[in-house]
Amino acid sequence: MIGAPGWSEGGGLISELHGRTYGLKADQLRRLRNLYRRRLPRNQLVSQDFARALCEISFDTGRQVGTLVDRSGRVQYVAVGDAFQVEMPDFKRVRGGAGRFRGLRCILTHLRGEPLTRDNLTDLALLRLDAMVVLRVDGQGLPELAEYAAMRPPDASDTADGPGEPTQTFEPLPPSRIDFDFGDWIEALEDSFSSALRGIDTGADTERAVLVSFSTGRDFDVDERIEEMRELARSAGLQVVDVVRQRRGRADPRYLIGKGKIRDLVVRAWQLGASLVVFDRDLTPTQVRHITDLVEERIVDRTQLILDIFAQHAKTKEGRLQVELAQLKYRLPRLSGHGESMSRLAGGIGGRGPGETKLEVDRRRVRDRIRRLEQSLRTVSKQRATRRARRNREGLPVLSIVGYTNAGKSTLLNRLTRSEVLTADKLFATLDPSSRRLRFPREREVIVTDTVGFIRDLPPDLVAGFRATLEEIEDADVLLHVVDAANPAAERHIESVRKIIEELGLDHLPECLILNKCDTLPAQAAAGIARQFGGVAVSAKTGAGLEAMLESLEPLAFPGTKRIEPSSAAAGGGAGGAHG
Repeated sequence: MIGAPGWSEGGGLISELHGRTYGLKADQLRRLRNLYRRRLPRNQLVSQDFARALCEISFDTGRQVGTLVDRSGRVQYVAVGDAFQVEMPDFKRVRGGAGRFRGLRCILTHLRGEPLTRDNLTDLALLRLDAMVVLRVDGQGLPELAEYAAMRPPDASDTADGPGEPTQTFEPLPPSRIDFDFGDWIEALEDSFSSALRGIDTGADTERAVLVSFSTGRDFDVDERIEEMRELARSAGLQVVDVVRQRRGRADPRYLIGKGKIRDLVVRAWQLGASLVVFDRDLTPTQVRHITDLVEERIVDRTQLILDIFAQHAKTKEGRLQVELAQLKYRLPRLSGHGESMSRLAGGIGGRGPGETKLEVDRRRVRDRIRRLEQSLRTVSKQRATRRARRNREGLPVLSIVGYTNAGKSTLLNRLTRSEVLTADKLFATLDPSSRRLRFPREREVIVTDTVGFIRDLPPDLVAGFRATLEEIEDADVLLHVVDAANPAAERHIESVRKIIEELGLDHLPECLILNKCDTLPAQAAAGIARQFGGVAVSAKTGAGLEAMLESLEPLAFPGTKRIEPSSAAAGGGAGGAHG
């Protein structure tokens, strides 16, 4: 039983014992239950009388005994362990909040004179206890020393390389010599946590998040991945207040980063007042279940974060349909049940029982909704095909702008066609495809389309959900591959986009590589990057280099066209104009 209180709502005493009570004598059980009748003074961490009673019964039974005491001094929980440990309950539902403890302190016995253990400190941190007090029992069953620990507020020792020790341990003393005012002490400690949280400036309307970065020995782009996740978090309206890193040979099948690291993560998130934990990898349904058993904060993996950004930026009906479809396909295998509402009551072999469980009903509803969305998107796909066929009858070549997210694709479309498509310095700011006409210097016209940006390891559910949008690329005659030339990871971005193009079966289309944002680089550096990748250096923001880009594009859009001189291109109107 988890979190059973020592007092009922009506004021009656509850004397239920927890843990390993089998094999105990009736008198020992009675003495253990009588612990519920004891009450510590409000201003004392532990009293001599209470320590003696606890040590005597622990010595008599040969087992560790643990109690949880609230701030009024009432015993709320009594548990019996074995000679080496006692298992503490999970109090996630009891008195929580940013910068606040559970309002409970643990007082337990150690029979072999051992000090506070790692497990004791872990329980202190995970359960957000006021304090952890260990009574060392001597050879006569009396309390020899009391050693206690409490949470340590975040301070200057918490660096970017990692947090300091989350707990602080105090000098062991006989219980009778611990004479500080516990009530004032715990209030001051809790206030220090609250003050530390108030000192973390995350800006307006943002949510605090801790980013978890997992890597193996084969990963060499860890810093790049972290920066990309920071940008994704910023686009989603999150403020990353800390990054927890772990490198190991392979992922933990249950916790991804290991159970011990998860415990440190819980403490760090609480110390910084984070309400969200973001993983830079996709979590399996099994990992989600096990991590949520330990982590109270909301858990979001990389795909969920991307889907959330898409949901924020979807403006049209089609965009919202595509986002919802991708979200449902992602969530379906991760639906899981907890508690009686999700279980088969009286279900025997083969699943006998009352029929469908709530979990099964939820899954059926999700599948039905997925089918309806797919039908709606098939209709959208037919409508798009009709519009594309109308354009094809006009005989105009189609240039599709593709590239890594936030490479400046929409800005380039606006500059070329004098349009006003939404642009923002965020990842996936544009979801819905846009088509405009562009006039080349020789008075020839083409259709330019802008589609959703790509990202490495594009989630399969996202590709499936946005199939109707990505079909716009299929009718392209030329791909305008836009790259952020100022990004240090430009080469890997090029590889990621080309890999996705290949997976879509469109790698046979001619490509014009456009190295954008060269206005942020020295002229020589921009020219060197253009030579390195065999592309054209431009600035969609200022318009620099667009004439050279059009010269490179025209032979691809109109095969057989001879290359014209730059002066002719300038005379023909440069970046062209918008029509219709």
